[in-house]
Amino acid sequence: MFLGLDGVEVGLIIVFLCLFAGILSGFPVAFAIGGSAVISFGIIAALDSGGLLIHQAIDTNAPEYAALIAEGIKQETISVFRYPDLPRIAEPVFKSGWESALDRNVSFIVNRMNERVLAGASIETLLAVLMFVLMGITLERSKIANDLLTTMARVFGPLPGGLAVSVVVVGAFLAASTGIVGATVVTMGLLSLPTMLRNNYSPELATGVIAASGTLGQIIPPSIVIVLLGTLAGDLYSAAQEARAQEVGCSDALTYLGEPAVVSVGTLFQAALLPGILLAVLYGLYAFGYALVNPSKAPAVEMGSANGEPIAKSEALTWFLFAPIGLIAGLFLLLNVGVIGSQNVGVDSFSDAGQSASLRTNVSDSCQEAMIDLHGIEAWEAALAEQKVIDDAGGVQQSVKLTEEELKAAVLAKIDNAAPIGTGLAVGFLLMALVFTTARGVSPSSNPVPILVGFGGIVLGLLIDTLLVSPVTSPGNTFLLMIIPLVMIGYGVRYASAALGRNELLRVVFPPLVLIVAVLGSILGGITNPTPAAALGAGGAIMLAAYRKLQDNNQSGRIILMATFAVIIMILVGVNFDLRVNIDSVSFENMVAFLVAKSAYLFAMFGIFFGCWVLFSNGVLSPVVRETAKVTSMVFTILIGSQLLNLVVISFGGEHYIQQFLRSFDSEFRVFIIVMLVLFVLGFVLDFLEIIYIVIPIVGPVIYGGTMDPKWVTIMIAVNLQTSFLTPPFGFALFYLRGVAPKEVTTGHIYRGIIPFVGIQVVGLVLLWMFPAVVTIVPNLIGR
Repeated sequence: MFLGLDGVEVGLIIVFLCLFAGILSGFPVAFAIGGSAVISFGIIAALDSGGLLIHQAIDTNAPEYAALIAEGIKQETISVFRYPDLPRIAEPVFKSGWESALDRNVSFIVNRMNERVLAGASIETLLAVLMFVLMGITLERSKIANDLLTTMARVFGPLPGGLAVSVVVVGAFLAASTGIVGATVVTMGLLSLPTMLRNNYSPELATGVIAASGTLGQIIPPSIVIVLLGTLAGDLYSAAQEARAQEVGCSDALTYLGEPAVVSVGTLFQAALLPGILLAVLYGLYAFGYALVNPSKAPAVEMGSANGEPIAKSEALTWFLFAPIGLIAGLFLLLNVGVIGSQNVGVDSFSDAGQSASLRTNVSDSCQEAMIDLHGIEAWEAALAEQKVIDDAGGVQQSVKLTEEELKAAVLAKIDNAAPIGTGLAVGFLLMALVFTTARGVSPSSNPVPILVGFGGIVLGLLIDTLLVSPVTSPGNTFLLMIIPLVMIGYGVRYASAALGRNELLRVVFPPLVLIVAVLGSILGGITNPTPAAALGAGGAIMLAAYRKLQDNNQSGRIILMATFAVIIMILVGVNFDLRVNIDSVSFENMVAFLVAKSAYLFAMFGIFFGCWVLFSNGVLSPVVRETAKVTSMVFTILIGSQLLNLVVISFGGEHYIQQFLRSFDSEFRVFIIVMLVLFVLGFVLDFLEIIYIVIPIVGPVIYGGTMDPKWVTIMIAVNLQTSFLTPPFGFALFYLRGVAPKEVTTGHIYRGIIPFVGIQVVGLVLLWMFPAVVTIVPNLIGR
């Protein structure tokens, strides 16, 4: 044994030291990882060839080992950590020689690059990284952050600690729109830190709140960390649960778990929403509480009004609180009484298949015992009772083709049971009504007639939909019947938009908010997966930045606005009409709808290209593209290098050795705590990319192979990494802030200021540990 250590342990130490030296060498991290893999493999191979690396493996031919197997102990659970007294045999770390390991590594790296980087199933999800990076950098370069900070400071400034609260709010906004920690910390450090210091804010509070708010991009979706973690978590969870099911004697994970072993990036976005909001709220509450205790260190600052027209308290309560609550409550009331609901009359030409039991019961004895341990005896007995009812009825009812008469009867039944008002129309009209109430609230002294006309159009549209439009009315005829109400609503919206545009808060917050809602809403609502949503966000960011640049140059942004409306028209037409033109029979109205949608698409594309030209001609697009290419190239290069480093660790048994150590603990929660502590420490010296692609694949089969919810595990890891990036003295966010802080702000100020926020992060982790529902409630609600 070399230095008294097992050969595998020495190999792991060599890999870590080479990786650490490579990162500190000054070479780009993306290349240092791959280089450290090559160098560490060469050192380990040389030591192994010299007979210096000897692995003390368990002697599987020993009687003691056979006795354990005879007792029913599974081979996978027998390790030197759990049974240290078992006889050992000495063997080299490369059993077949380093030449064979090298040949296997070269073959594997080619396959892994093809699977995970070039053409695998995860490549589509990884493309979302490119789009989100482009979206974030575009918004950063368009000075939207500057506008947000200025406006939020005017809103919250008069409150104690208001500037700090405004930084938290803007940090959450930028996190949801960029997802890039370094860019957020640097941007807010340059924009808000001087303002806070000029207004006698404590340097500790100012630097702490900036660094902490900047790291919200680690957790608030669309987070690049969540995207990258999700691509690994899905594969790791699926493979680990399949292995777990087979270990207990079940055929597959679906049988054992009673549900598919699947976790997607979209689901993780849903799971990360509430934890991200929770952390932002805790930050804001701390800043407010700090100001109440130390008013001289976080004074209230009057930054000017964000609204040019004074609003009475009664008017604000009426239009910003009571009216919206009344409208939303009315919608839910009509939904519950059946006035609003689905008007879909589509019927499947096949009957529904019968429901199977909640759990599969035709399993082996060992699988049955394991399923009872997992689900409980009550769930198993319930499944047995369900299966007995199914068997007594002749088995699961199969789907059969319906006759013509059965189809007609089913359609008529749906028409009779359809709600008078469609859900989509009601929600659309509700949004228009909220626009009108908000416009009235920000400008109560203006002419109310256009707003009343708009409300009249909504009422008239609901009446027409109830009396004249049936579930089988064609979309074209529905549109003709709704022309007058739509014109009235359009007249009101045009006036309301002008009123809203005069309010600085809404003018600054509304465009990025709409973009965020469009991107996150399409993901969280299950409408699409992250990659198309990220493309939508990137295109929207380009048009938003171009509109902002045109305004700065006193030029008209009408083309950008028209292109935005073209996107809305394209979506509405696509939802309501059948745009397939390659079928045998195409109706006239569907052909017209296709032409309208195609025209809207072409104009929307023209708007995006026009936006690109505006940004290019103003010198914005070129640096955005260069920075996007740089960040994306770094991500994919690190991905490739980390795959090579993982293969080196696997080749001499390091991965198996670490997993055996973790599995030697009886409690999976204890194992998870150990992993979290290791990730926390590694976060001091490694960026999240290296941790995700180097460490998670090694420990993932253990932490994703137990009973813990994979969504909860992934979000806990993300919040843990966020905490690590804040912790002195090595937190990455602190270095970002130190680079842009003025000279009078010392490193000591930054370290002292961030400690309370690290405590808040720990409190957040404890809350997520004690109340896992904070993570799982949103995916569960949306799943239903």
